[in-house]
Amino acid sequence: MRTYRDKRHFDRTAEPGGEPAARDADGQAPDDEPSFVVQIHDASTMHFDFRLEVDGVLKSWSVPKGPSTDPQDKRLAIPTEDHPLDYREYEGVIPEGEYGGGTVMVWDRGTYRPTSHDKRHRPVPFAQALEKGHATFELHGEKLRGQYALTRFHGREEQDASSGGGAKPTWLLVRTGHHSGGGTPDPRRARSARSGRTLRQIAEQG
Repeated sequence: MRTYRDKRHFDRTAEPGGEPAARDADGQAPDDEPSFVVQIHDASTMHFDFRLEVDGVLKSWSVPKGPSTDPQDKRLAIPTEDHPLDYREYEGVIPEGEYGGGTVMVWDRGTYRPTSHDKRHRPVPFAQALEKGHATFELHGEKLRGQYALTRFHGREEQDASSGGGAKPTWLLVRTGHHSGGGTPDPRRARSARSGRTLRQIAEQG
């Protein structure tokens, strides 16, 4: 969480400060299933932020074109810093000049069920699956439902990073299984799952 905090001035932005999450005796969040959120972020470039609750934080990826319900669409997903769990509810305007300045909408939210297995069909812990570069999960959201996969792509970007460059590993977010209809959302026409507002309304109302 240090990277998250170091990038923000909390006396200027209303984003959550990132207090430690409540855990149960097993070190897990008390909810039955881990949560996820997809936020539309109208910053210097329009993109979607895809966040999955893992071990008390939100593992996060920037998805430029947004998640798709079409298995033929392989969406580029660029990892970003971990976010605090209370970022799930954040919607508003990050001030101009601050990191990520722009409008944020909670486009979808819900829970997910990890479904990663090893070659012997034994369940693999989700954090371990991500570490290995391939994780499957079932989304139970208000808009996104069904099986998805995140896969690290061993391409030029990752090779550059391993040789000391500044590029980040590339991931792909893909819908697996049957097409559920809907395709890719139009961010300008989308409405918040939290407030029902459009990006323009959030920008005007804060």
